[in-house]
Amino acid sequence: MAEKTTHTLKPRVNLQNPAFAGIVQAMHGLEAPLRQSGLERTLLELVHVRASQINGCAYCLDMHTKDARAHGETEQRLYALNAWRETPFYTDRERAALEWTEHLTLLAEKGVPDELWNRTREHFSEEELMHLTLAVAQINSWNRLVITARAPAGTYQPGQFERATA
Repeated sequence: MAEKTTHTLKPRVNLQNPAFAGIVQAMHGLEAPLRQSGLERTLLELVHVRASQINGCAYCLDMHTKDARAHGETEQRLYALNAWRETPFYTDRERAALEWTEHLTLLAEKGVPDELWNRTREHFSEEELMHLTLAVAQINSWNRLVITARAPAGTYQPGQFERATA
């Protein structure tokens, strides 16, 4: 039997430090247009989880899988998200959002080809697509802040930051 080990990474920066309040407030400020966009909460959570998987952000994965479950997402769909192309669990709209998320997260590698824009527009209005783009940009920014700060994963409670973004 393999020995169980625990690896603890020490945080580099506490993002709750008042010195960083402006940064955190600005990031939370991006939530208002997303909440008013009409995009489904579960779709946004899938986008957050998928980008966080690509970026390897443990804190954001912990947060957004918990929030996704709290908003009705299933374990099966969360477990299979990394292989969404190989499963029947996602709608065409969700698949379009996930493909969009991957391309924007890996922008330097793949860019945003016209074919992708056209395919995604079949499922999203122009306004929705710009909100979806903001959601992807926001989670990628959070991933970069949180990974740099080395925020510890595992302590987040669903809805913990809802008041900050209301």
